[in-house]
Amino acid sequence: MEYKMLPKVESFLNKNQLSLFINGKQQAAQTDKLIAVHNPATEDILAYIPNASSADTEKAIKAADKALSLGKWPKLLANQREKMMLDYANIIEKNEPELAQLLVLEHGKLYVDAQKEVSAAVNCFRYYAGWATKIEGSTLDVSLGGADHFAYTKREPIGVVGAIAPWNVPIMMYAWKIAPALACGCTIVFKPSEETPLTALFLAELSAEVGIPEGVINVVTGDGENAGSDIVKHPLVSKITFTGSTNVGKIIGQGAAKALKDFTLELGGKNPVLVLDDADLNKVPKGAAKGIFYNQGQVCVSGSRIYLPKNKYDNLLGDIGEIANNIKTGNGMDASSQMGPLVSEKHMQNVMRYIDSGKTSGAEVIAGGSKLFNKGYYVAPTVFSNPDNKNIDILTEEIFGPVIVAVAYDGIDDLIQKANDTTYGLAASVWTNNVSNMHKTLAKLNAGMIYVNSPVRSDPNLPLGGFNQSGIGNELGSASIKAYTRLKSVVIAY
Repeated sequence: MEYKMLPKVESFLNKNQLSLFINGKQQAAQTDKLIAVHNPATEDILAYIPNASSADTEKAIKAADKALSLGKWPKLLANQREKMMLDYANIIEKNEPELAQLLVLEHGKLYVDAQKEVSAAVNCFRYYAGWATKIEGSTLDVSLGGADHFAYTKREPIGVVGAIAPWNVPIMMYAWKIAPALACGCTIVFKPSEETPLTALFLAELSAEVGIPEGVINVVTGDGENAGSDIVKHPLVSKITFTGSTNVGKIIGQGAAKALKDFTLELGGKNPVLVLDDADLNKVPKGAAKGIFYNQGQVCVSGSRIYLPKNKYDNLLGDIGEIANNIKTGNGMDASSQMGPLVSEKHMQNVMRYIDSGKTSGAEVIAGGSKLFNKGYYVAPTVFSNPDNKNIDILTEEIFGPVIVAVAYDGIDDLIQKANDTTYGLAASVWTNNVSNMHKTLAKLNAGMIYVNSPVRSDPNLPLGGFNQSGIGNELGSASIKAYTRLKSVVIAY
């Protein structure tokens, strides 16, 4: 399809090779290894980014460490940090058309969803700007003899933060990790996914325009085995924050623990949608479809397995399948599209392997189940029926695509048991109009975030974190303030 490239986006992409962002400016990488960034809707190459070397990562980390210990950043008053973050939010908002277009080009999501993501990032920076002046400790009574004592605690910046982000919501992840770190007075080395690095580099350039000091925000591009691993292992990095798959999270957690550095892991999920017999059945199909097909199912909190009462199973499943069959899939820049492509060919092939596995395992395809179009990484919105709760891959493993599998249940105890039958514990949604059943379900459900009568979403003030294989620690809300600070106890004898 034809669309007009915005001049600022065109200029940004018209470089033969994008640079790293270190110490407040673009800097050429000390490597000749490049990674191509593709448009998932057309398969065209948008740009080449450096696969940063250890020397590049070292340079970025040292810049962050210098900014933390010797630069302007630690000398700023809290309200000065707040103002700078608000200025940053304002310039991001001003560049919303360019950022949204660039996001669609590198990721494939719908333009309207890209606009919402930019707005969410702006809100996140404004939310944490407010926190910059509200970080506090406490005074304590201590039972120490020999003198009178005054004791207090204070929160200090944890240090240089190494942030490793996924590709599914790249602008939002940039805000989730950088905004609270800035509020706490930390400096950052940010590694975006090699699939979607362009928006992070664009955002970093905007930070220089509003005067965020050199070395405070650094962006290093490359893959996890090189740049990511170098960040995790480096002794000057005090904190690792990672969002991504459980398998990679385990590797990062082991590396951080070996170096005795703090880490937060927000990992995968196989999130259940629990439809109780008393739910408003007119709202369930649309809500379930939105919960799995938004962003092509590439959301860690997507509801990818749905449990339906036996006596209403066929009708509800048919309604969900009808919605899936009527979704128009196409280029995210086309205003008539309702779902875009997956992020990459590799990911598309992985999702199709799961779909093929579901078919051979005996699950019935109610909708979709195929790749779409000759060009682009498109997969049809797919609905599987697995009424007997067979232990198959599409029910137990995270697919991270537009695939939902339905299971029948008989009674609320059976429902809760089936919903909890997973190694994950990230999110869940419960659909019910019965307050008693709602509270019984909420109390017994193993998930770090639960929504009632709504698909799961995020908010800057709402902590996000999972149980079991879904991660360690929480992001967002006050949890991020604690995660990016260290607690110091002081006792004064007088």
